[in-house]
Parts: sequence; structure tokens; C-alpha cells
Amino acid sequence: MAYRKLLSVTSLVILDLKEIDPDKHLWLTGKSLEPILGFARLTADVEVPIWVRHVVVPTITDNADHHYRLGFFLGSLKNLQAVDCLPYHVMGTAKYKELGITYRLEGIPAATKDLAAKATRTVVEGIKAYRRHWWSPIKTQHQS
Repeated sequence: MAYRKLLSVTSLVILDLKEIDPDKHLWLTGKSLEPILGFARLTADVEVPIWVRHVVVPTITDNADHHYRLGFFLGSLKNLQAVDCLPYHVMGTAKYKELGITYRLEGIPAATKDLAAKATRTVVEGIKAYRRHWWSPIKTQHQS
């Protein structure tokens, strides 16, 4: 209910989706994926535009099947306005060291722009696949 009230005064949501596979999302973030997907669905229900970002992390989130499935989910959101697959970078690692915090992605190389572009193309394929199958009634001659 609180989200609905907040969304009533929101003009745009930018949502970061780490991973579409529930088990991998839990492993990566320590949190369940379902509340995030539920929130995304809610933005569609209340018709607040949404932009979705996904960071492509080599060896972790650079899975073509997961990108396609992400796109298939996003295709169900009629309020989706933009999708950005961003290349993972290592700029924050020094800050973690400085703060004495363990960096879980230590040793993972930065992603290339090409890898992120490939992910974007696969996500868009998933979006299009979902939307090709949206059901729409066919008008008969009697419905004119």
C-alpha cells in the first residue's frame, strides 16, 4: 500500500535488476527476487513509466539465457520505456578496501561495452518475443 501511494506522486521509476534467475539473484544479493519483480509489476499496474538497468558482470550475470528471460519478463511491462545493459566496472574496489569491507567481486574483470551491447540485444529479443504473443481479440463482422 505504501508503494502505491508513493507511485501516485512518481513520474518515473529507474529499477536496477541484478539477475532474473531467483536462485542466482539470492546468491548475488542475499535478497529474494520476487519483491523486486512485484514492484515492477505494480509500476505497470499504476502506469508509472519505468526504465530498467542491468549490470553485465563477466562470469556472473553475462548469461544469454538469463538476458533473454529478463527481456521476456520486461516485455510484460506495458510501461517499460527503456532498458540499459551496463558494463560492470571496477572503479569502486578501492573504496571497499579503504573502508575495510570485503568486495565480493574481487578479481572479476570489467566488462567490455561489446559484452553489454550483446546483452542488450538479447534482452530486446526477449521483450519482442513476449510482445509477439500478447493476446488481442480479433474483431468479427458482427462487432463493427
